[in-house]
Amino acid sequence: MQSLFDYSAETEDVIVRVAVSFLPEQSRSDDARWFWAYHVRIENHGDMAVKLLTRHWLITDGRGGQHHVDGEGVVGEQPYLQPGETHDYVSGCPLNTPTGRMEGIFRLMRDDDSIVNATIPRFPLVAPAIAR
Repeated sequence: MQSLFDYSAETEDVIVRVAVSFLPEQSRSDDARWFWAYHVRIENHGDMAVKLLTRHWLITDGRGGQHHVDGEGVVGEQPYLQPGETHDYVSGCPLNTPTGRMEGIFRLMRDDDSIVNATIPRFPLVAPAIAR
C-alpha cells in the first residue's frame, strides 16, 4: 500500500494516505496555471465506525501565499467507514506558481460521538522542469 501512496499520517487509528500527480494537459505555464490531481485514501483502523464531517485544507503556493479551503465532507460525500474500511477519492488543485504544497485536517466523528481530527499529511506540488 505504501508503494502507491507517497505520503501518510496516522491519527487515533485513522490513516490518511495521499498520492499526487502533475497534470501537464491541464497546465498552462504561459498563463501561470499549473494543475495537480491528488488521490486520498482514508483508512479506519479503529474499533468503531467513523463519519467524515468536514475538511480543512491549507494550500501554499511557491511564493508563500496561503489559501484555506473548508467544507463538509469530500467531493460531495461524507463517507461512513466501518472498522477496517477505506474511502478513496480524487480531486485537483490549481496554482499560479509551479510549486507549492498542501496539508490539512479531516474532522471525523466516531459512533460514540467522539471527534478525531485526522491529519492530512503535507505533500509537495512540484511541476516538472520543461526544457525549451
